[in-house]
Amino acid sequence: MTSNDDQPTDDAVATLIGPWTGPYGGVPPWESIDVESFEAAFDAAIDQAKAEIDGIGANPAPATFDNTIAALERAGRTLDRVEAMFDLHASNLNVGPVPDIELAVGPKLAAFFDWMVQHEALFARVQTVYDDVEQLAPNPAARRLVEDRHRTFVRQGAELSADAKERLSAINQELAPLFTEFAQNILSDEANQVTWIDDEATLGGLPASVIDALSAAADERGRPGEWAVLNTRSSMEPVLTNATDRALREQVWRTYYGRGDGAPHGDPANDNKAVISQILALRAERAKLLGYETHAHWRLEDAMAKTPEAAMGLMEAVWPKARDRAIEEVADMQAVADAEAATAGAETIPIEPWDYRFYAEKVRKERFDLDLNEVKPYLQLENLIEAMLWCSSELYGLTYTPVDELPDGPVPVFHPDVRVWRVADANGAHVGLWYLDPYAREGKLSGAWMTAYRDQEMMDESITTLVSNNSNFVKGAPGEPVLISWDDAVTLFHEFGHALHGLLSKVEYRSQSGTSVSRDYVEFPSQINEHWLTTPEVLNRFCRHVDTDEPMPGDLIERIVRAETFNMGFDTVEYLASALVDMKLHLAGAVEIDPAAFEKATLDELGMPPQIVMRHRTTQFAHVFSGDHYSAGYYSYLWADALTADAAEAFTEAGGYFDAEVASRLHDNVFSVGNTIDPAEGFRAFRGRDVDTDALLRKRGFPVG
Repeated sequence: MTSNDDQPTDDAVATLIGPWTGPYGGVPPWESIDVESFEAAFDAAIDQAKAEIDGIGANPAPATFDNTIAALERAGRTLDRVEAMFDLHASNLNVGPVPDIELAVGPKLAAFFDWMVQHEALFARVQTVYDDVEQLAPNPAARRLVEDRHRTFVRQGAELSADAKERLSAINQELAPLFTEFAQNILSDEANQVTWIDDEATLGGLPASVIDALSAAADERGRPGEWAVLNTRSSMEPVLTNATDRALREQVWRTYYGRGDGAPHGDPANDNKAVISQILALRAERAKLLGYETHAHWRLEDAMAKTPEAAMGLMEAVWPKARDRAIEEVADMQAVADAEAATAGAETIPIEPWDYRFYAEKVRKERFDLDLNEVKPYLQLENLIEAMLWCSSELYGLTYTPVDELPDGPVPVFHPDVRVWRVADANGAHVGLWYLDPYAREGKLSGAWMTAYRDQEMMDESITTLVSNNSNFVKGAPGEPVLISWDDAVTLFHEFGHALHGLLSKVEYRSQSGTSVSRDYVEFPSQINEHWLTTPEVLNRFCRHVDTDEPMPGDLIERIVRAETFNMGFDTVEYLASALVDMKLHLAGAVEIDPAAFEKATLDELGMPPQIVMRHRTTQFAHVFSGDHYSAGYYSYLWADALTADAAEAFTEAGGYFDAEVASRLHDNVFSVGNTIDPAEGFRAFRGRDVDTDALLRKRGFPVG
C-alpha cells in the first residue's frame, strides 16, 4: 500500500529490500509488493550497495581474495533482490506505473554500475589480487573469478582518464532509457495492434483449437462473438500457416512484422527507428572511448568467438547454403501455387512472405505426407511439460513436486497462471524451485525466456536457485486442454534447457553460477535440450491425442523424423539474416545509420530471398536494442548450434539420447560447472575433442564442404 500522498511507506519499501523469508531458503514476496515503492526501494538498495563497496575499498588490510573478490560476491544482495522482482514486473507485468518506473530506474542502475567499476580504491584492490592471482586465489575457479572480475572492470572503463570516465557514464545513462523506450514501444504495438475478425467465413483453414483460442482472446478483451489474432508469434504463426484467406494472412503478417516500425502498420508513436540510430551512435562512441575499433569488437572480446571476424566466418560459411536451400523451397511452393491456380482457372499468385508458411505446409504434406495440423492434437501443453520433467529425471536424476502438495504449502506467485515445483536431486536433496508462467497477457513481453530470481552458490552456505520459464501460449476455452504448435514445443524444451542449466549448477561463487557463461555458449545447453522432444521415448509416451488419449502412431513419428530438415532453408535464412544485420550494424562504427535503409541495403547485398523476412526486423529486435545483452551477439545461436549438433552426435553414436554415460559427461562438463572453466575446455572434456563444425551442416541437411 502507499500513503495518502502516493509516496511509498517505510513498510512497503522494507518489504522490497528485506531478505526473502519462508521455505526453500526464502522466496520472493510477490503477494506483498507495492509497485509504486520500487523506485524508493532501488534508491535504498543502491545506497546500501555503495556502502558495502566503499567498505571493501576502504579496508586497511592488504587485499586478499576473501576481503576483496569474495567480499564483492557478498555485496549488493539487497539490490539483486530488488532487481529480480522489478525485472519480473518489467517483462511479465509491464502495466500501470511500471513503464514510468522503468524509465526512471534504468539510468540509476547504469550510474551505479559505472560508479562501482570506476571506484579507484576498489579497483586498486582488485588489481592487487589479479597481479598475484596464483598465490592469492585458493583454487582454479577462484582464479577464473579474479580474472573475469578484473577484465570486467577494465572493459567497463576502470583505467580511463577522469574525463573519459565521465563521458562513459553519461553514455551509459543515455542508453538506459533508450533501451527501455525501445522495449516499451514493442510492448505497446503488441498490446494494441490486434487483428479483429468478425466474419466466421474468414476463419477458413484454421484448426478448431486455433479458432477456440482466438475466440477466447476476443472474450478476454470484451468482444464476444469475434476472434482476436494477438500480435505475438504464438498467435500469428498458426494463422499464417493455416488461414486460406490470403488477405487475412497479409494483414496479420504486416501487423506482426510492422511492430516498432511506425505507420502504416503500427502506431507512429511507437516508431523505433530514431531510437535505434541513437543507440548505435552511442555504442560506437563508447567502443572508441574504451579503445576498441567497434562495438562488435568490444562485445566479442570475452566471447567464445573472440572476434567479429570469427563469428562472421561461421555465418558466411552457412549463409549461401541456407539461401540456396530457401530458393529451392520457394520454387517448390511456387509450383504448388501455380498448380492450384491452374486448377481453379485463376491467375498465378507469386509467393509473398505472408504465403511462405501456408505453402510450405502444402509442400510438407505432399513430400512427406505430413500435415502439422495432424501433429498438433498430440501436443498438449500439460503433457509436454510432464515430458520435459521426465526427461531431466531420466538424464540427471531430478524430481519435481508441485509445492502446493508439500508440507510447506504453496509459495507466493505474481499471477494466478504461475505454477511452482520443488526440484530435488537423485538423493532427494533440494536444489531449487522451478516457476512456470506459460500464458500471454497484457504487459508481458512476447516470445519465451528463462530467468533466475536467485542463483545457486556455495561460498559461505549452500544457496539454492529459483528459476523461471516464461512463454506466451494462447489460452483456449476454459477447461479445454491447450494445444501448441510443433515450433512452440521445440521452444518449450529450449527454454527448459536454460532452466536446467540453473538447476544443475554446482559452483561455489554466484557470479559463475548456471547461465553466467559467455553469450555464445549459453545457448548450447538450451539447444541440446531441444533434441529430447523428437526422441521415441517422448513421442510415444507423452504425445497423446487430445480426444482419444491414444499415443502418436508410429508411422506419424516416422514421418516427423523424415521431415526433420524440411524448411531448414527458411528457418536458417530468417534467423541468419537477423544475425548478419545485427553484426554489420555494430561493425559500421561511428557513422550515422538509417535503420530502414541499412536493413534493406544489407539484405539486398546478401541476396535475401524476397519471400522471407528477418526473424526479428531491426525495429523489433529486442535481443539487440532493449539492452546490450545480445548486441553484436545474435550470431550466438548459430555458434552454439555448432556445438549442439556435434554434442547430439555423441548421443547417437552411443545408441540414443538416454545413454547414461554420455548424459553424465554432459552434466559434469557443461550443465553443472557454470563459468568455472573455459567453455571450450568444458566442451572438449565432454566430447573428447574440439567441435566438428561440419555437424552443424549435417544437422540442417546442408551439403558439407
